[in-house]
Formats: sequence, C-alpha cells, structure tokens
Amino acid sequence: YLPPNSGNKEITWMMLEAGAETDVVNSVGRTAAQMAAFVGKHDCVTIINNFFPRERLDYYTKPQGLDKEPKLPVKLAGPLHKIITTTNMHPVKIVLLVKENPLLAEVEALQKCYRVLDLICEKCMKQKDMNEVLAMKMHYISCIFQKCVTFLKEREEKLDGFIKRYVFLQKGRDKDGFPVYQEKLIRESIRKFPYCEATLLQQLVRSIAPVEL
Repeated sequence: YLPPNSGNKEITWMMLEAGAETDVVNSVGRTAAQMAAFVGKHDCVTIINNFFPRERLDYYTKPQGLDKEPKLPVKLAGPLHKIITTTNMHPVKIVLLVKENPLLAEVEALQKCYRVLDLICEKCMKQKDMNEVLAMKMHYISCIFQKCVTFLKEREEKLDGFIKRYVFLQKGRDKDGFPVYQEKLIRESIRKFPYCEATLLQQLVRSIAPVEL
C-alpha cells in the first residue's frame, strides 16, 4: 500500500518504482491517490495518477501471440516511457521530449509508438479497474505523435519547424490572447477519443462546450 500522508513527491515516486500498488484501498475504502487528495497533497496525486510501470510498456517489446515482431522496438521503450510518465502535458513539451531522442523523432518510430499508445488506451478502458485518466492521457499523447508524423511527412523537415510554429501560435489571438491553436488541438483530441461512454470524456465535453472559439 502506498501511504500518501508524508506528501514527499520523491518518496512517492520511489515507492511506485519499487512496486507499490496504487489501487489498494485502506480501511475506509480509499486509494492512496484519494487519501492524498483528501489531505491536500495534490503533487502526490499527480505523480500517482501519471505513473505507468516500465514493465507494462516492456510487454510490447516482445512478440505476442502470432506476431513475429514486437509492436515496439526495445530501443524506443525508454524514450517513450519518459514521455508517458511526464506530468507536463503541454504539446510543445511533449514534442521537445520526442526531439531529444533521434531514434524517436522519425516517422516510422512515431507510428509504432502511437499505435502502442492506442493499445494501452484500450487496455486502460477495458480492464477490470478502468483508468479513464491514464487512457485519456495515452490518447492525447498519441494524437500529438500523429501530428508530428503528419508534419514530418508533409514538410520533410525536422520537428524544429513544428515547435517554432506552435510556439508562435501559442501567443494567442490579438484581441484577447486566447490560445486558439491549442484549444483546437485539445478539442480534436477529445473528439477522437473512441470511448464515448467514459465519464471523464463527458465531463470534458461539458466544460469545453460553453467556450466559443
């Protein structure tokens, strides 16, 4: 069981990496994340909710069933895991993490990665203890990877051009600074989420719908 009361982010992360279970409940039926939220340790909540064990990703680096090849090359598992576990979900930050590793910043590599992310998203939604937050995160990162693939195919440039364009467009429109481009990307990602029955999806739609571009 992962005790959240200390509020120490580093200890929380170390315990998670050591194999602490996040879905075990205490005597009052609450998980570590729920208890951390109750006592106001929101940094710990963020770490717990964003944690994804490396071994769950390594599963895709081995051929499964009738597959002759793994869905994810071993060399991509490390850099992809770093992106999966990041808590900064700004699109530019994610693309910068992609750009950090030359092995990842290629069309074929990104395609393999976003397909694996889609599989993880599906598993998060269909497992017994459904994890809608993690599923939505995997889907969101997958959408950004697909944007990178489209850019690399159409422009035949490195991702610097994508980052510069996005940073420029993040300044927002002139009259009120509203980040239209970011809003469109988020809405497109939400619209493509394949599990319409998800409570989180419905909450997001309700919160975004009143905001006019």
